[in-house]
Amino acid sequence: MRGFTPWPEEYAERYRAAGYWRDETLGGLLRQWAERSGDAVALVDGRPDGSRYSYAELNRLADARAQGLRELGLRAGDRVVVQLPNVPEFAVTLFGLLRLGVVPVLALPAHRQLEIEHFVRLAEARAYVIPDRHEGFDYRGLAASVRAAVPELEHVLVAGEPGDFAPLPDAVPGRAPEPLDQPGPGDVAVLLISGGTTGKPKLIPRTHRDYAYNARASAEVCGLVAEDVYLACLPIAHNFPLACPGFLGALGAGATTVLAPAPSPDVGLRLVERERVTVTALVPPMARMWVEAAGWDTSDRSSLRLLQVGGAKLDQGLAERVTPELGCGVQQVFGMAEGLLNYTRLDDPADLVNGTQGRPLCPDDEIRVVDGETGADVPPGEVGELFTRGPYTLRGYFRADAYNAGAFTPDGFYKTGDLVRRLPSGHLVVAGRSKEVINRGGENVSATMLEDHLAEHPSIAQVAVFGLPDESVGERVCAVVVLSAEADRPPKLKELRAFLADRGLARFVTPDRLVVREKLPVTGVGKIDKRALAGSIEPA
Repeated sequence: MRGFTPWPEEYAERYRAAGYWRDETLGGLLRQWAERSGDAVALVDGRPDGSRYSYAELNRLADARAQGLRELGLRAGDRVVVQLPNVPEFAVTLFGLLRLGVVPVLALPAHRQLEIEHFVRLAEARAYVIPDRHEGFDYRGLAASVRAAVPELEHVLVAGEPGDFAPLPDAVPGRAPEPLDQPGPGDVAVLLISGGTTGKPKLIPRTHRDYAYNARASAEVCGLVAEDVYLACLPIAHNFPLACPGFLGALGAGATTVLAPAPSPDVGLRLVERERVTVTALVPPMARMWVEAAGWDTSDRSSLRLLQVGGAKLDQGLAERVTPELGCGVQQVFGMAEGLLNYTRLDDPADLVNGTQGRPLCPDDEIRVVDGETGADVPPGEVGELFTRGPYTLRGYFRADAYNAGAFTPDGFYKTGDLVRRLPSGHLVVAGRSKEVINRGGENVSATMLEDHLAEHPSIAQVAVFGLPDESVGERVCAVVVLSAEADRPPKLKELRAFLADRGLARFVTPDRLVVREKLPVTGVGKIDKRALAGSIEPA
């Protein structure tokens, strides 16, 4: 596929020989899983009136969806932006596309016009899949705006009431199925969304074989077996609940996945009791809410054996509360949609489980901890930037040659932007970020991108955006502004949020706090001194 950077052949041979890469595709794996597990429950819709789907039924529905998409004219190698919440239609559509060889671009429900337009243009998407409504938002209006801006978008397909668009298609009853194009194991299976550390989000190509390994090895580390019930609380299009081990890892183990309509403790804990959930995954702010809810919630949590926490660094004090208050083990997960995953192991001692962010998943995950100034590896135990390469870590973002030149070393190591120190055991402790990114409740917010948008406001002459520590969400987004000469008064925070929403930004990337200053401090080389700014902000 044009825009995809493959692994060099010497590495591909090594990964095949080691058994990480197999001659398999994700769509083909579902067929194998259906033959193995048949009538066992694969998927549960967690809504009050939700249905259950067996492995055999999910396989049949995926075939029907693939045929319907083929009849629209979609073919292997085409791209489709998929923006669906935690509903069974996500699973059916995902596997229908995978089976057809069409590449889904997995957008999140929170994305809005700016991001969706960007994904459609960058991927040259032929179709866009949406729900009719979700959490009070009508996605059909968003789709109309995107299609007006990108008329090359051929199809808008709706799960639910289609309005002016078309429903998600399935095979025509009575019509003989046509043979489908078969993607290869090394073909791009999905395009995940980067955290958008600089500018607009990037697209992350994951192949069938590397993503299958990602899910399979993660399931092994978590001890997933057929008797397990995995609760997907986070948006299923996220890498974490999709394949770490997530939905795909649960299917590979023969387990059941329950799709939670919301991540709140009242919804999640009710589903734990109702479905006898054994494993789930949360970001730290949600984990804190669950732990605090345990003090008053009376749901039966006795089935829960493991809570994974990732997406941001888990505070050690909170980690130490999980087992006493929720009654289950905790596993720290530190990774990225770009590839590298680190897990604390189920048999690690408590000090490593509570105080580190785990060690690499794969024996062939190569790690360097590098001095940002010199580019040399730092001494053991010291903090440096994490560089990595391995059998499931990308070699380049999709159609981003100029960016890739700075994001990867000449010998293929990905510069993650994470600051870590490595213990003698191989476990990593996250110390921060070297890139200008704010981790707000597990969602990455690009400070640079937000500054660019705020600078367009007529009342703002200068702006600096950075994160402020926050117990509930990890970091809150703070914008410090200097007013323009034309401003007759400072803008209010709600006005700035409305301004950014009108520009198509998702709500989670807008500021939580606004501070007005007469001038911004600068460093000796004339750059805005964000460290000094952050230190001068009084707690809210």
